[in-house]
Amino acid sequence: MEITLYVNDTEHRVSVAPRQTLVDVLREQLGLKEVKVSCCEGACGACTVLVDGKPVNSCLMLAVLANGKRITTVAGLAGRDRLHPLQERFIEHAAIQCGYCTPGMVLTAKALLDENPRPSEAEVRAAISGNICRCTGYEQIVEAILAAADRDPSETTQ
Repeated sequence: MEITLYVNDTEHRVSVAPRQTLVDVLREQLGLKEVKVSCCEGACGACTVLVDGKPVNSCLMLAVLANGKRITTVAGLAGRDRLHPLQERFIEHAAIQCGYCTPGMVLTAKALLDENPRPSEAEVRAAISGNICRCTGYEQIVEAILAAADRDPSETTQ
């Protein structure tokens, strides 16, 4: 069937099979390799994208259910000439090691800060609990998100 996806503010019309997942469409048909594939069970968060502003494990969502929705990948956060403040904080706080979990972590953090611009450390840890990182031990990731929260709230909702 033919569906329309609005990915990073660009309209895409794609043909999908009824049981095709969103992650497969994003990666294979649209070439968005920043959306990672890992567990394919919704347990690791590597494939997280924002669908109408909410974090979604794209390995669990059927592409047909995303028809007409606004999808944001980590590449869609950055402006033309500068990174999103969350991306900047992840770099500044060395919250990126292998980088595999980073897109999902950043997008999950974006959704959290959009809902709660000044979360506590416990709220940050709860929000990212569905995203597995095997490299950092989470400390730098939590620090980066809290640092982004200390900025002017309008900067974290870009």
